[in-house]
Amino acid sequence: MNNKTQGGFPPDAFDRLATQEDSSWWFRSRNKIILWAITKYTSNLETFLEIGCGTGFVLQGIHKTFPSVALHGDEYFEEGLKYAKIRVPEASFRHLDATKMEDRNCYDAIGAFDVIEHIKDDGTTLKNCFQALKKEGHLFLTVPQHMWLWSQVDEDACHVRRYTQSELRCKVEQSGFHVLASSSFISFLVPLMFLSRKSLSKETSVSRSGLEISSSLNFLFEAIMQVEIFFIKLGVRFPFGGSLILVAKKP
Repeated sequence: MNNKTQGGFPPDAFDRLATQEDSSWWFRSRNKIILWAITKYTSNLETFLEIGCGTGFVLQGIHKTFPSVALHGDEYFEEGLKYAKIRVPEASFRHLDATKMEDRNCYDAIGAFDVIEHIKDDGTTLKNCFQALKKEGHLFLTVPQHMWLWSQVDEDACHVRRYTQSELRCKVEQSGFHVLASSSFISFLVPLMFLSRKSLSKETSVSRSGLEISSSLNFLFEAIMQVEIFFIKLGVRFPFGGSLILVAKKP
């Protein structure tokens, strides 16, 4: 397999991500939703594993919010780990394929944030997460949603699929989990997302179409997401959106 398809993610993308995540409306907004969910659904959190930790952007946010939690990061690509180790030197990292994880009853919580859509055998990954969690441990997932949003961006990012809420809930429950909550996000922007994605050509790279936008648009999109996150925190659950967050618990 070539570098673009091996493991379901282009390795050279980590260089772009490492320079863009800190200022990107999408990554910043997703982090706020992830941190809200972890805060809401867990207590006495001592150990957290992120599967597919990439450059460590999410783990860095978790460390700032939960400084006493022992953090662990697994990543298929060493290209991502070199950035993660710099961003979160307090965490421990492994170069690991999630479908081959053999941990048992190790973690209070596990997160996989826009990861399992890259993995053909997502069911095995979810079952491995179940086994790796302690009793009553929590699983946090974010994934891209709606196959009708499929575009060249997904092709460039080496996605295998986009999910529906019912599909993701079913796969998580089949792995042994009890689903606590799920919600769409990037909902207010989904009409614009749909129109922009359908206008892309095969020559358009993922960086130009998704990450590199003007500072004014970046500011506007993040402001819109702030409003959306406010409603999510109030308990509003949107049926449609570019992404989906799901929280589950090991019985």
